[in-house]
Amino acid sequence: MTPNLRTTLIFGGFISLIGAAFYPIYFWPLMWLEEYQKEQAINRGGIVQEDVQPPGLKVWSDPFGRK
Repeated sequence: MTPNLRTTLIFGGFISLIGAAFYPIYFWPLMWLEEYQKEQAINRGGIVQEDVQPPGLKVWSDPFGRK
């Protein structure tokens, strides 16, 4: 195995690992927006934002909402 091929495989593997880590965090919610919003509604049910948010800060809004 040549040194260039080994270096290419190491960096390619590293980039693949980063891509595999980012898929469920970033790309899945963007591709399955309705399902993600349903899951978040279930997960955040019963939580009052004003009680969780530190005083003096703006209450967070829906990041997927239209402006």
